[in-house]
Amino acid sequence: MTFTPPAKSMQFLIRHSEEWKSILATDLYQEIDEELVGDILQGAAQFSSDVIAPTNWNGDQNPCRLEDDKVTIPPGFKAAYKDFVDAAWQSVATPAEIGGMGLPQIISVATNEMIYASNMALGLCPMLTSSAALAIAAHASDALKARYLPKMINGEWSGAMDLTEPHAGSDLSVLRTKAVDNGDGTYALTGQKIFITWGDHDMADNIIHLVLARLPDAPSGSKGISLFLCPKYLPTETGELGERNKFRTIGLEHKLGIHGSPTCVMEFDGATAWLVGEVNEGLACMFTMMNEARLFVGVQGVAIGERAYQAALDYANERVQGQVSSGEADAPIIHHPDVRRMLMEMKSGLMGARAICMATAAANDLARSLTDETAQKAAHKRDALLTPIAKAYGSDMGVWAASVGVQIHGGMGFVEETGAAQHYRDCRIAPIYEGTNGIQAIDLIGRKLRRDGGEAMRALIGELKSIHAICAPISVSLAPPQKEHMDICAKALAEGLETLEAATEIMLNVSEDNALSGANAYLQICGDVISGACLIRACCRGFEAGDEDAASMLALTRFHALTYMPRAAHALAYLPQAAASIFDFPKRSLADL
Repeated sequence: MTFTPPAKSMQFLIRHSEEWKSILATDLYQEIDEELVGDILQGAAQFSSDVIAPTNWNGDQNPCRLEDDKVTIPPGFKAAYKDFVDAAWQSVATPAEIGGMGLPQIISVATNEMIYASNMALGLCPMLTSSAALAIAAHASDALKARYLPKMINGEWSGAMDLTEPHAGSDLSVLRTKAVDNGDGTYALTGQKIFITWGDHDMADNIIHLVLARLPDAPSGSKGISLFLCPKYLPTETGELGERNKFRTIGLEHKLGIHGSPTCVMEFDGATAWLVGEVNEGLACMFTMMNEARLFVGVQGVAIGERAYQAALDYANERVQGQVSSGEADAPIIHHPDVRRMLMEMKSGLMGARAICMATAAANDLARSLTDETAQKAAHKRDALLTPIAKAYGSDMGVWAASVGVQIHGGMGFVEETGAAQHYRDCRIAPIYEGTNGIQAIDLIGRKLRRDGGEAMRALIGELKSIHAICAPISVSLAPPQKEHMDICAKALAEGLETLEAATEIMLNVSEDNALSGANAYLQICGDVISGACLIRACCRGFEAGDEDAASMLALTRFHALTYMPRAAHALAYLPQAAASIFDFPKRSLADL
């Protein structure tokens, strides 16, 4: 079950995104050039396919086990992770001032997609480590940073996020884990946490847990939550590993997918911990970690969708069944129009979702690197606006693509030996964790759209409208049929942005009930239109640059413009009457009329 990362597709989107030129123009990233990016992507592709991908099937077939308070991970994981650490892939986008490579996050989106597609279960460990390190760097004391960041940034120590408790899922305001001040700068944590991904293992020498807990005198609700750093092993003054801390794994979840990733039930029994950030400000600190994790969960969806696509493509090229429309007998099923349609829907949908994830990362890069305060603020708003879209649209697209991958395999997709079923099972968690996609839609509507009166979304729409100015001259320069293809894209862009603009005004003015009821539909409109706009712009810039792959990208983008972008208009009528259409149907009739 081989996997070849789509490095050319990734590099095309990066090179021809509007933001990339702005990123390279900043002082922070001015030493980065196209050759370096190409070398990094090719290196990551080879590493992912040669070292990580061969462990994927083992992880699924040999789930993690808990024996004598120790978690046993699947065969091959530890060696692959050591190679990952030795090759320094953990620190690609970590700022240079705290020991990382200091590359833009848009590059990290590409390299991490390769890792996730090769083995999503294994890739979750470095993802959580990176996000935990980001939270520590942003909020912890200098002493904690000095002690923990170097080994986390290089991957020797891993990170974990401890939020959820048995009685509380997404509602963190009711958590009960207690923190008691020891009077010496440390705190004692007591309580139980569930769904702790990579909460225990032996791939890394130490595991640094970031734990949400409540002090005895803390106010109720989310305002009384603090964040604590709690290592598996307590480091000595010289940085060596000391005694085992007082928490342990008391259970492993038996899951639908990502079997190679240990999902732990953690019990804290007076465990020693240190406060991160200010007292009762834990949720704000944790969101530093969660926001990055949410982007990369969207990337995970794209990644597994891509692996499912490649498996389906390989199978379609090999499987002989029936007579194709050309009349040829005993031809591979890829020649059947409906199979080709499914492959095109997978590839174009995933390319669009990938473009949104990269645009989100690029906004983050500009927020970090721009020096003009107004421009920096606008980039922060763009990053915040796109993050829930990237997470939800990317993960939903991944699940859909993995399902289509099973369909293309037919009956062989429903049995385990082809691997198609594993992709479907592994991907299904992505719309759930790091905030369900329903929560992402509510976040988009409530915090990112209505709170600022639509300012950030209107700015994005205005920027995407400017793509028309480059479409027209490109279209004139092209010969048929590419000219017609570009004209189709330009028409879809105009209609899509008009729909997005109308949908935005509706959501800014409807009642709260309608806003919440229509939130998911609005997010899908955003995803379909913004992804198409990003692809069209990349095509135009690709032709301007004389890129040899621009023609292929245009053919793919035309398909996207004819299938995905028009979906937005179909959802528009739903938004003003979303609440009524949901709640007018009697609750008692949900079971049976």
